[in-house]
Amino acid sequence: MTDVAGDPALERLIDQVRAARADGTVLDIRGGGTKAWYGEAPQGVPLDVTGLRGISSYEPTELVVTVRAGTPLAELEAALAEKGQCLPFEPPRFGAAGSMGGTVGGTVGGMVAAGLAGPARAAVGGVRDYVLGATLLNGRAEVLSFGGQVMKNVAGYDVARLLAGSLGTLGVICEVSLKVLPVPVARTTLRFDVNQADALRMLNTWGGQPLPLSASAWWQGVLVLRLAGAAAAVDAAVARLGGEVVDPAMADAFWTGLRDQSDEFFIEAGKRVDHSVEHGETPGAALWRLSVPSVAPPLALEGDTLVEWGGAQRWLVCNAPAAQVRAAAAAAGGHATLFRAQDKSPGVFAPLSTPLARIQRDLQTAFDPDRVFHRGRLYPDF
Repeated sequence: MTDVAGDPALERLIDQVRAARADGTVLDIRGGGTKAWYGEAPQGVPLDVTGLRGISSYEPTELVVTVRAGTPLAELEAALAEKGQCLPFEPPRFGAAGSMGGTVGGTVGGMVAAGLAGPARAAVGGVRDYVLGATLLNGRAEVLSFGGQVMKNVAGYDVARLLAGSLGTLGVICEVSLKVLPVPVARTTLRFDVNQADALRMLNTWGGQPLPLSASAWWQGVLVLRLAGAAAAVDAAVARLGGEVVDPAMADAFWTGLRDQSDEFFIEAGKRVDHSVEHGETPGAALWRLSVPSVAPPLALEGDTLVEWGGAQRWLVCNAPAAQVRAAAAAAGGHATLFRAQDKSPGVFAPLSTPLARIQRDLQTAFDPDRVFHRGRLYPDF
């Protein structure tokens, strides 16, 4: 990792953390501000990290980039695209026009802290799988470095990857080293008109075969499948699977909308979630993110469903009680996250078992004993 000590922007953050710890102030870590709606409601005084900006080092031949956390995600992706490379897990770019986020655009630190991945997640892995190292400003105002710039650099607790999905509760991510990959040479999208049960069966059958599967999505009777990789492999898969080939421009627009949650399903979900408040009604509709085994059959829940990740991620917009949704997910062998809702009193994330709750509490205490950062952002009691 690049040495960020002595950087004026970092020094200001250290001073702010020291002051906050001294007077008991809670800090709300802010980059682009595009995911303030995710998780429990933010608390405290904003701590602006956008001063930590820029690509520290980039070695295209080594497939590694080190970047400061306040760097806009769009800026990083543009630099990678110039070399024909990308972040393969397709992190949602909340803040893009028409998306469900803010207006500025997300940052690299926010991408890691949220731990969210897009359509390719099932094929290539998630955010944590690409975090090689990180520099963290903890609740004691100490700057700590973990990991490095190669895959085999971990001895003991893998803290760098632990930051993915932590929502800032362990400290301020200052800089990260990420593994990147070349953009696939060929891509083709196929369309099939099938019901959800048949779509799940087909996806699980294909998942066990040597096919260049890159992403999948089922919604309202239509299954869309993206193939990506070597041209010969993609062409062979198209000939084998059949279906209707989707126009490349239309396919790119679809997958981009799904990645950034700016497509029709998420726009309509947002309208349903916001409708009750706009009309002075009791909040009802919520957008749930269900993580279940890919082989799980369609869940017996009323509402509009979109299926991704070969069946392992299922989005649900419904008015059902939280207990009912979570029970259905648990019965299928998974869990449910209250992704967007006006009423978050049931808790955003699935309740932790006693052993996991103890581990979570101990981790936060080790890095932020006074709960300076994002108090209660993951769980209200933490």
